[in-house]
Order: sequence, then C-alpha cells, then structure tokens
Amino acid sequence: MAACGSKPMKQCSEAEETVTETVAPRCVYGIAIDNYQVDTCRVQAGETLSGILTRHGLSSVQWRAMQPLLKQHPELASIREGGRYYAFRNDTALCYYAYKLNRRETLIASLLDSLYIWRDTLPMNIERRKAEFVISSSLWQSIASKNLPIELALELSEIYAWTINFFALQPGDSVRVLYDEQYIDTTRVGIGRIYAAHFYHGKRWLPAYYADAAGLQPYMTDSIDLSKIHNYYDEQGNSLRKTFLKAPLNYKRISSTFSYARKHPVYHVVRPHTGVDYAAPAGTPVVALGDGVVTFRAYKGGGGNTIKIRHNSTYETGYLHLSKYAKGLQVGKYVKQGDVIGYVGSTGASTGPHLDFRVWKNGTPVNPLTLDSPPAEPVPANIRQAYDSLAARYNELLIDN
Repeated sequence: MAACGSKPMKQCSEAEETVTETVAPRCVYGIAIDNYQVDTCRVQAGETLSGILTRHGLSSVQWRAMQPLLKQHPELASIREGGRYYAFRNDTALCYYAYKLNRRETLIASLLDSLYIWRDTLPMNIERRKAEFVISSSLWQSIASKNLPIELALELSEIYAWTINFFALQPGDSVRVLYDEQYIDTTRVGIGRIYAAHFYHGKRWLPAYYADAAGLQPYMTDSIDLSKIHNYYDEQGNSLRKTFLKAPLNYKRISSTFSYARKHPVYHVVRPHTGVDYAAPAGTPVVALGDGVVTFRAYKGGGGNTIKIRHNSTYETGYLHLSKYAKGLQVGKYVKQGDVIGYVGSTGASTGPHLDFRVWKNGTPVNPLTLDSPPAEPVPANIRQAYDSLAARYNELLIDN
C-alpha cells in the first residue's frame, strides 16, 4: 500500500534559515491520490472483473498473477451490477483497484510490482438515542412515519415476541426506547443495542431492560462472574424470553379456533378441531415454537405434510398442511426456538393455504391461544440489587424529558 508522507512546499536557500513547510497529501485508502488519475465507476450489466481491469489498463500478465489472491479474496471478483469501484491510474498503467463491498467496507488491490489485497473499514460512530412514539396503525408504519430507523421495529418485535401479540396492537399503544444509532461519517447505517424500552399495551406499561456484564458491573459490590448474563428482563427481574413463542408464523388472521365441535370445511361433519388455523400466504415460513426434537416429519392423511416437535416431557407441538419442509429437517433433529421448519401450504384436507397448529400437554390437546408459557431463568438473586439499580437508571433516561 502506498504510504502517505509529507510533500515539501517550500525549501529556503542555505544562506537563509532553513524552514520547510509541509502539507499532508490527500489520501484515500492510504493512497496518495494526487499521484494518480482516479476514475469513479459503477459495474455495468454483464461486466466481469477481468473485463473491468483490462479496460482500465491491466495487462494479461498481471491478471494471471492476481489469480492466487482472488482465491483468497473471492469477494473482489463477486461484483454486482451497480456496484461502485475506483481505478487509480498513472500515465502508463492501472496501479490500484478499489471495490466497495458496502457502505463501510472496501477491498483494494495493489497492482504494482508487489501484488496484494487489503480491506479498508470505515470507523463506526455510535450515538445513544431515545425515541418516543404513539402507534397509530402498525408498529412498522408508526416508526417509519417518525423517520426513525426501521430496524427498531424488528428489534422490538424480537424483544417482546413472548409477551405481545403484534397483530393485536391498538391505536394509542405507545413506545419509549433507548438505543444506539450507528453512523458512518454523517450517514445513519443502522442501530446497535436496544438498552431499554417501555411498551404501553393492554392498558399497562411493559418494561424491558437489557442486562449484561458491561451494564451491571458499575453497580456491583462483589466480584461475580457475569459472563452468562445477557438478556432482557422486566421490572421484577423475570426474563422476557419465554419457553414458547406467541405464534409459529406471521399470519394474516386466525381462520379457525380450538374447538371440540367444529363443522369440517372439507368433510362437512361436526368433529373436534384441537388446534388453531392461521391463514397465511403459501410459502410463509413456519418456525419452531420452542426448542425441541423433531419426532415426526411425513405426510399424514388429512393433515398433509406434518411436523411434530417434542419440547420436553410435558409439551409437544404439531404443524399441519405444510407445502414443504425446511431443508435438512429430519426426525431426530434438534431445533431451536424460531428456527424455520417448514412453509405454509394446503396439503391434505384443506380449502386453502393455512397452518393448522396444535399443542399437546402430557398427551392431551390444549388451546394454543391460552398456552401458559413459563419464562426462562430470572435475574440471579446475587445480582438482583445491581440489576435494580441498572433498571432505575434506564427508567431515568427513558422518562427524563
């Protein structure tokens, strides 16, 4: 990589007192750009890396010499239409080539006597933000209308996945959230950690506080291993992560509820329907409600393509009418909560795309909509005082105007 040193601007004669004024040359990726003509271009449809480099002056000998480097850095050759690149040329040859992988990262190839490739990463600036907004329709639309990072909707949905049904939000529900916002130069590129949130839903506030070693350490009086503490908790120190999710998919509506006397839409007879039908487009991903082992994966009569998961000695869940199974899913496979296991379909005795979702407790069908899902481990007693102090500090930051 070309070094960026100082360029002499004025040199006095020996008869005068020696004074040298210098200015730093303009540098991009560590390259003194005043020494080169720099072409800024975008990849056109059908272009290849070899074609681009040849057009800017790379010789066939240099291209052959680059091949071992491209095997080490395949991203450089994986150019995409519209991708931005820079060609640094002198009067006779192409000297450097830089390809922007994304807003933050660029791969640069030195094409001088010594061929090598390096990665340039722009520093990420982090700013702590607080946002407040009232939900008028959906969480996503409300966030977008306030020109807030849309990633907040995704992260809040994850944090409250076990406590809030996001398809049942009401106008007037509101949110306060404390989070990190990420910038490259002055451009917002995303969000980091959400530290705390207050979500008003169901006529009550639902707090969420993130606790980990970094947050708890200032409030600790004893030396305790905090490496396993990294979760969201409520005001009582209970984990917001539950054993089961609220639902195994993003659905449009519930088309049929749990009943022991439902008239079957295909067979037209009254018979039990010990599950919940979630109407959703064909191909909608279906996820495991909780951690467990796949005990059944096959076509099963009126249920069509069916999956069953044993979660523990008490609970088992079933997923019916699937269009297909997730790749690699087999009986005996251990799946984690939220893993995609299949996709909505209309196989078996079905009048349209939907998921028939079922839960068994000790072998007896139970209503998935009233399923009691116990929380994961709460804040340990030996750090509860530190956690309360951390939560109080977050409350101050969220409520302070």
